[in-house]
Amino acid sequence: MSTSNNTVFMPSMLTLIGIPGLESVQCWIGIPFCAMYLIAVIGNSLLLIIIISERSLHEPMYIFLGVLAVTDMALSTSIVPKMLGIFWFHIPEIYFDSCLFQMWLIHTFQAMESGILLAMALDRYVAICYPLRHAVIFTHQLITQIGSVLALRAVILVTPFLLLIKCRFQFYHTTVISHSYCEHMAIVKLAAENIRVNKIYGLFVAFTVAGFDLIFITVSYIQIFITVFRLPEKEARLKAFNTCIAHICVFLQFYFFAFFSFFTHRFGSHIPPYIHILFSSLYLLVPPFLNPLVYGAKTKQIRVHVVKIFCS
Repeated sequence: MSTSNNTVFMPSMLTLIGIPGLESVQCWIGIPFCAMYLIAVIGNSLLLIIIISERSLHEPMYIFLGVLAVTDMALSTSIVPKMLGIFWFHIPEIYFDSCLFQMWLIHTFQAMESGILLAMALDRYVAICYPLRHAVIFTHQLITQIGSVLALRAVILVTPFLLLIKCRFQFYHTTVISHSYCEHMAIVKLAAENIRVNKIYGLFVAFTVAGFDLIFITVSYIQIFITVFRLPEKEARLKAFNTCIAHICVFLQFYFFAFFSFFTHRFGSHIPPYIHILFSSLYLLVPPFLNPLVYGAKTKQIRVHVVKIFCS
């Protein structure tokens, strides 16, 4: 690593400062973050064990829920250990390549989670609008194909982030990242070269994944609501709506934090940095923390099996 004209050439190490402006209280902020992470890991592990062990839950909705649980655990594990190392043990340094790998993991799992929410919405759409054809359409083969396509989509779209950074940038203004984890735009803004291509591609990926998924999820639920409100019996309407309420809660909180983080990072220059960093961190921690709680409380089959486990 060498310097030239106040720039750094190909740094081998970067420094994550955590939450800028709140360095003095980061040790206290780490406590709720750690608690959320532990609850997320325990809750999603319990959810996964129940779905695997109970043959009655080997249905499309619960299989997608199991995949979502694995993705949530992987997403939170990719950021929390390093984040707590910064907050509690004052270890802000991270190898440049390790930072890029963390960035790749985070954005890949984010894209996969968005895709899984879309698959769950389509499953509910077919189950409610075409109940007699649901078992024929959503076979285990189709579920495997959907999972493979979602994983492949995430990898194909996110991998160019690595190439655009490694191949295009050699000089950096600084090696200090004003963030608590390695995020694409946080790394790109360090570069002392033209970052326009990276910004455009970042926007393209965001709108390709989140925009595409959100549109189809919204259309699916509009069709679901139209079908539900046409049902003649009130009890049938409530039962159909009940099967969707957990998923609606999960996808609303996921996309709320996602879009807040995305737009404040690119256009919210007037928002204090610590607010943006806090919301960005919560965006990655809250969905894995809330998802097992929401599904455990709102899904009767899962709730019954959880009670069985604790009673036995």
